Amino acid sequence: MRPTDEQEELRAAVRQLLARQSGPDAWGPLTGQIGAAGLAVPEEYGGAGCGPLEVHVVMEELGRALAPVPFLGSAVLTTQALLACGDTELLPGLAEGAAVGALAWAEDGSWEPAAVRAAAHRTPDGGWRLTGVKDHVLDGADAALLVVAARTAAGVSLFDVPVEGPGVRRERLVPMDPTRPQARIVLDGAAGRLLGADGDGERALARVRDLGIVALAAEQVGAAERCLELTVGYARERVQFGRPIGSFQAVKHRLADAYVQVEAARSIALGAAYAAADGAPELPRYAAAAKSACAEAFSAVAGETIQLHGGIGITWEHDAHRYFKRAHGSAQLLGTPAAHRRRLAAELGLTDRQVA
Repeated sequence: MRPTDEQEELRAAVRQLLARQSGPDAWGPLTGQIGAAGLAVPEEYGGAGCGPLEVHVVMEELGRALAPVPFLGSAVLTTQALLACGDTELLPGLAEGAAVGALAWAEDGSWEPAAVRAAAHRTPDGGWRLTGVKDHVLDGADAALLVVAARTAAGVSLFDVPVEGPGVRRERLVPMDPTRPQARIVLDGAAGRLLGADGDGERALARVRDLGIVALAAEQVGAAERCLELTVGYARERVQFGRPIGSFQAVKHRLADAYVQVEAARSIALGAAYAAADGAPELPRYAAAAKSACAEAFSAVAGETIQLHGGIGITWEHDAHRYFKRAHGSAQLLGTPAAHRRRLAAELGLTDRQVA
């Protein structure tokens, strides 16, 4: 499973761009120069027509740089939600980067498709009105396009809701990880347009969750790899008792363990990406395993980065705390590692204890 030359060129282009500009303003060049906004959008709708493997490459690089851009929320979650429900009207705007999309899905901290409780009711004129509260909406405060999951009489469905319409209130949150903007969306009789078939949202969200997890796992691997690079570099330079701390056996062991965790996470993340690219029916299993393994590996390696940097690792001036916050924030996103182990156990017919 080796990347193609084109995928390596994409990686190099993204890394070079983020080396020059890694803040929020990087989204413009990523979209204009690389076409990141439409990477997974089919060519007939103005996108690049790429797949999970190219998304994997970009997410790894965004993770390395902790780039605060709306790629995951807009180019992955919102785009895949539209593709999953079969509504292509909004795809061209997303693909060209003219609009950032947000998927309003989670409620009360749950990402389970079946747990959606926001309600959608038909109006006498054939339209829809939505009521409910959505949490952890990535880039929700600034998005120009809002896709909302709500429950109708037929089941969970997806709706296009005008962000500035009556009955929509967007509350910018202050998350632990400031590099991943989140919002709470409060709907009080907001107008919505049904996307796809009424009652098909649970199936669509299950697909979106798996593809979102595969992308997130790549980000976690990229960030964990960068943590390890920073820590190895510091261990070579930091001198204690007349020698670099990296020469001490105890430090070597911890760095070796971190390396194994990163490489194991890389393997399972790539396996999930290839399963997504191949359309494998086992994708839910691969995705659940990837979220569990990659989230925990990133958290462990980010913790070691702080520990092995010593005092400087807990200062605001050093990047260690930023990776640590991203690790713990991303571990909760799209479901916790424990929740996905339970999902994996159900997929395999095992008990929770057998996959713990």
